[in-house]
Amino acid sequence: MSDLRALLGIEHPIILGPFGGLSSTVLTGAVSDAGGLGSFGLYGYDGDRIRATGAELRAATDRPFAVNIWIPTGDEVEPNPQHMIFAQALQPFYEAVGIEVPARPERYNPPLEEQLEAVWEVAPAVLSVVFGVPSADIVDEARRRGIRIVGTATTVAEAVALAAAGVDAVVATGAEAGGHRVSFLRPAEESLVGTFALVPQVVDAVDVPVIAAGGVADRRGVAAAFALGAAGVQVGTAFLATAESAANDAHRDAIRSTAADETVLTRAMSGRLARGARNRVVRAIEASGTIAPFPMQNWLTGRFRTAAGEQNLGALQSLWMGQAAPLVEYDTAAEVFAELAAGVPAER
Repeated sequence: MSDLRALLGIEHPIILGPFGGLSSTVLTGAVSDAGGLGSFGLYGYDGDRIRATGAELRAATDRPFAVNIWIPTGDEVEPNPQHMIFAQALQPFYEAVGIEVPARPERYNPPLEEQLEAVWEVAPAVLSVVFGVPSADIVDEARRRGIRIVGTATTVAEAVALAAAGVDAVVATGAEAGGHRVSFLRPAEESLVGTFALVPQVVDAVDVPVIAAGGVADRRGVAAAFALGAAGVQVGTAFLATAESAANDAHRDAIRSTAADETVLTRAMSGRLARGARNRVVRAIEASGTIAPFPMQNWLTGRFRTAAGEQNLGALQSLWMGQAAPLVEYDTAAEVFAELAAGVPAER
């Protein structure tokens, strides 16, 4: 525990889950100011937007914070003629929010190199990565700049690969967690290990601090994570439901009203497996059997999801949440943080 605190420069071993598309500088700053590690997801951000976000984070907190990037897996599709075929399949959802079927863009996401160049300028205390192992160049550059790197694993094998690459800590994320399953060695459907089984096995397999994620929403989950050998916890859903997050009211209401067995692992919204509520749009896309590969599907649904979010239409959004959603009961980041901190064992 103390090692993780010293390693990341924080007072409490509590980390905010980085939300790709739902991060807010206010929430990130609030968690960092409370003595934890606030995180901000940079999925889809180009260099200029990363630099602007970095400036906002610096204004929000003078404490350490993390930014998160997705490592390309090599199976990402580029815009191609099939774009319009898959776009037309989603036409009813565009019509429902009052927008046109989107034309094919030049690219779906900015290059990793562009993102990294901006991240180095922002100089966060921590760079966290998902969907892969950071290259030796990334690890070396981070070390040169005094930036810690945290990798994310869904299996023991992934944790071992990350530790071998030189990451400073590993997030062991169980299948209970909300949002994308960030598996990279085997298909996500073959990497669904629960937090209770995953964390102690990762602790035994690597020699860097392990951070437990998935199913942690209150002091009991925190205490359980430490009993399993974790050095810290990463929490998403409980913070996503707070007033400081970028989630809208429909999303917050869904978190508070969705039973654990009503969340679903689906590729409907992005083309990659992710956990959230099975709302109207998820059911309809799954029933259609027409799901574009990643990131085409993510970009296509993102057009109507953004509009739906602005209109507070939960039925047409990605309502990401984990299986611990029914345990969420606090409305502010400060309340959630205090509850989690109460579960951290006293140092001996």
